[in-house]
Amino acid sequence: MDPRQRLIVALDVSTAAAARKIVAAVGDSAHAYKVGMQLYTAEGPSVVGELVGSGRRVFLDLKYHDIPNTVGAAVREAAQLGVSMLTVHASGGGKMLRAAVEAAQNPGLLVLAVTVLTSLDDVELGKIGLRGGALDQVLRLAALALSNGCKGVVASALEAGALREEFGHDFAIVTPGVRPAGSGPNDQARVVTPAEAISAGASHIVVGRPITEASDPAAEARAILGQIG
Repeated sequence: MDPRQRLIVALDVSTAAAARKIVAAVGDSAHAYKVGMQLYTAEGPSVVGELVGSGRRVFLDLKYHDIPNTVGAAVREAAQLGVSMLTVHASGGGKMLRAAVEAAQNPGLLVLAVTVLTSLDDVELGKIGLRGGALDQVLRLAALALSNGCKGVVASALEAGALREEFGHDFAIVTPGVRPAGSGPNDQARVVTPAEAISAGASHIVVGRPITEASDPAAEARAILGQIG
């Protein structure tokens, strides 16, 4: 895979103008961009249409989690926008996951199931009543997602190796919480470097502030490409 297809730049900003500035600064160093809750809430589907219309791949990271009918309806709308990837919460259950996959219709659209957020560690999972730790929960939810038709999962690279060992290589692992060496963890509890993520088995990595807040975003993106190529 072209490293530029593996790198997803997170547009965690509040305006379309700020997003355009980042995309222009990154240039050809990345082909895929994450539109998450912040930007989508501020600007709506128009910002997705603009990115898709410019030839970029969009990872719509809204983490749908609701009753099956509602999630299916949302996924159908997202598919009409032309996104390449979108997220649902695996903890929504098998029926919800199946509804999302069936609503996607386009086989080229990756429905990714979020397993355990990278902001959560074993202590926090225990506080919400989950026993066995992050790895056990990730494997459990990944099994549920893949058996219900999802083409990939979102998980920390710390669990990617175990996911590959358990389920093989015929699915995507999208890894957030990726920070180049020397970067701070910000609000992530479980972080790795780009090279560590790919080596562990991630197919895609999501990088935000280390690129978008760099003095030269294109150079920072190219440096990360060099680590994962």
